[in-house]
Amino acid sequence: MTISSRPRLSIIGTGYLGATHAVCMTELGYDVIGMDVDVEKIARLRAGEVPFFEPGLGELLRKNLETGRLRFSTSFEEVAGCADVHFICVGTPQKKGEYAADLSYLDSAIAGLATHLNYRALVVGKSTVPAGTAARLADLLAALAPSPDVELAWNPEFLREGFAVEDTLRPDRLVFGVRSAWSEQQLRAVFAPVIEAGTPVVVTDFATAELVKVAANSFLATKISFINAMAEVCEVTHADVTQLAEALGYDDRIGRRFLNAGLGFGGGCLPKDIRAFMARAGELGVDQALTFLKDVDEINMRRRTRVVDLGFELVNDSYIGTKVCVLGAAFKPNSDDIRDSPALDVAASMQRHGAVVVVYDPAAMDNARQAHPELCYADSALAAAQGANLVLLLTEWSEFRQMDPQVLARVVAHPRIVDGRNCLDPAVWRAAGWTYRALGRP
Repeated sequence: MTISSRPRLSIIGTGYLGATHAVCMTELGYDVIGMDVDVEKIARLRAGEVPFFEPGLGELLRKNLETGRLRFSTSFEEVAGCADVHFICVGTPQKKGEYAADLSYLDSAIAGLATHLNYRALVVGKSTVPAGTAARLADLLAALAPSPDVELAWNPEFLREGFAVEDTLRPDRLVFGVRSAWSEQQLRAVFAPVIEAGTPVVVTDFATAELVKVAANSFLATKISFINAMAEVCEVTHADVTQLAEALGYDDRIGRRFLNAGLGFGGGCLPKDIRAFMARAGELGVDQALTFLKDVDEINMRRRTRVVDLGFELVNDSYIGTKVCVLGAAFKPNSDDIRDSPALDVAASMQRHGAVVVVYDPAAMDNARQAHPELCYADSALAAAQGANLVLLLTEWSEFRQMDPQVLARVVAHPRIVDGRNCLDPAVWRAAGWTYRALGRP
């Protein structure tokens, strides 16, 4: 069978990546079936409910369900029977107690799908994986698929949480890791609308396609940790890291984006990806090439400790019995993702030091309560700050950036704030009577 110019698509795995990809590919005009072994997740998607917070995705999900071109299933057999190109979008989390990536979900997805592919089909990996994974999975696919004409390709994702819809509909680039002209042709058919809109395409081999995502994340993590290292220097030299970043950003070789000092990165991608990259480099015998990533990781984690220390200084060196208001639980704004959240890490640390910690986040409250039931929670920033001896701004939601310091001052017990994201104007807050501290600023 030759895949048509408008191929039918399946998406295996309907977590953050898969659900977004399924909805957006339907929006681009394709017939799409999403598949997951999680029955509850599929039920929610069928009902038009996105199982996570992502701006704009819920509306697109409900719109495309109504067209009939988007549906969801829990059956590999059903998926195989109604799609030509199959995207694998399952998670590759960090193994417990190790740096390496856990590829068991990926292996299971390939094995579950392959046995039903008795026709010419293209299976496309989108998950973030160590170099060498695609070649191994191609062999597995060839061994299990009844048809000899099933091929594997690799198409890494570059989604930013909070902007995933835009990044899928209008990506800044597409990377195709392929072994044949036929695979490239099918991928070009799948992404025809975005290619026609001018999105550049890089066609390469498996290994390069695998490395693009982890290399990009490693570079981004390095840039973030670099400016956070400079913040450490600024604190002892009494310099201002925000002004330093502004001056550096005018250099075209460096650029201003992601040069923001603060609490550091978290989430389900950057931390685990750089650790898995280091682990894989060790397996390949080139671990010395990536030793700098260990420093990147350590700098990032030190920022969390420094926020705890700044707060400690403001409450006279004791958290015992101190009420602390934590603004933010998600690892970044416009998301409900709390995986490796710096905000919750700091909140839990303060609670262990004896503080009474009250958390508020616009989107991540349910996830935070599940992960950290030992913390207290409030329904608004003002409620969380009521009677607080210390306020910590740890996720830079616009709601928090736009807070009126005078209004907040009226509900706290003591107007003290640690700006963990350097997103407030110190002069404005100090003029309103607040003791203001931040990372890397005088």
